[in-house]
Amino acid sequence: MAATRIHHLNFVVRDLDAACSRFRLLLGLEEFERIDHAPRGSHIARARLGESWLVLVCPYDPDSVPGRHLAEHGEGFFLLSVGSDDFDRHLADLLARKALAAPAEVRSGILDWRIADLPTAGGAMLQLTDDGRD
Repeated sequence: MAATRIHHLNFVVRDLDAACSRFRLLLGLEEFERIDHAPRGSHIARARLGESWLVLVCPYDPDSVPGRHLAEHGEGFFLLSVGSDDFDRHLADLLARKALAAPAEVRSGILDWRIADLPTAGGAMLQLTDDGRD
C-alpha cells in the first residue's frame, strides 16, 4: 500500500509570530490557525497549502521531541507527514512488509489527528497521519 498524499509539512521555529509572517509573505498564505499542543510541548500554527497543511511548531518544552530537534538542528524543516487511503491497513501493510520492526504506536496529534511515527534516516522525521477523512 502506498502513501497517497502529503498531509502536512512541519517546520520547527523559535518565534511563531515571525515565522507566520515570513511564510505568509513568501507563500501568500492566509492567516494561520493557532493551537497549543501540550502533549508535544509546543505552540503550533497551521495554514492550508493546497491540499496539504503547512505546520509551524514552536516548542516551549526543551525536552519535547520538537524542542530537542530545535536544539540539535536549529530552525527549519522538521517533519513530513503522509496520508493514505486506509491508515490502519497502511500500518498493517508496513508491518507485513517488514518496513516496521514492531507495530507502530499510534498517538493523538493536533485536532484529534491519529499519528504514527515511521522510521527514517537523516534529520527529519516521517509519519503517517489520519485526520478522519480517509
